[in-house]
Amino acid sequence: MSSSSVDTVLFDLDDTLVTYNRSTAAVLDEAFAAVGVDPFFSADAYFERYEEFLPRTDSIEGLREACFSAIADDSGRDPAVGRDVARAFNARRDHGDVRLLPGAREVLDAFADEYRLGLVTNGMPTVQRPKLARTGLDETFETVVFAGHDTEPKPAAEPFHRALSRLDANADRAAHVGNSLASDVAGANAAGLRSVWVPAYEESVDVTPHLRLDSLDELVGHSWA
Repeated sequence: MSSSSVDTVLFDLDDTLVTYNRSTAAVLDEAFAAVGVDPFFSADAYFERYEEFLPRTDSIEGLREACFSAIADDSGRDPAVGRDVARAFNARRDHGDVRLLPGAREVLDAFADEYRLGLVTNGMPTVQRPKLARTGLDETFETVVFAGHDTEPKPAAEPFHRALSRLDANADRAAHVGNSLASDVAGANAAGLRSVWVPAYEESVDVTPHLRLDSLDELVGHSWA
């Protein structure tokens, strides 16, 4: 398949194009210490429950309180302790304290004149916009869909279709690049896009991407064959 078969490329944001300078695990450890309790769940446990609470809450702060209190309850602890940990976490997380991942700027610059570019990211605008501003990506995309706020969260097909509609683009001529099998690849496949997976962590999900890459810069000059 020639490069002309794809004219639109959508990207995920977190751990695809940008990442926090301080890991979630590090901030979570500080939050437990601030509350004065031994850690009773990991960052991975939070990530596993994140999308469950995304449609139910209006802010990332509220999401963490709901998520952490539910995890505490499931662990046989007082849900109030989970809320306290969430508040301590919220006080320490700076959404502008991020950096571009290797290859991100090069790929976006290379694609700018060749493809229509959009961003489809799970997360509230108040969380995601500071990341775009800090990394200079706020003028890069023709459209940005905050899935879970503007639409259902990924892996629903709706956020991908919303982005394509705004770009007047067709799914069969579009690709989506993301780090998550569960949300990016599964969602893109469901929406009829070509899925490109650049893994950031191990996942045990029975979903197959159209293309797997070890790094973003492998996309530069890609023929979509």
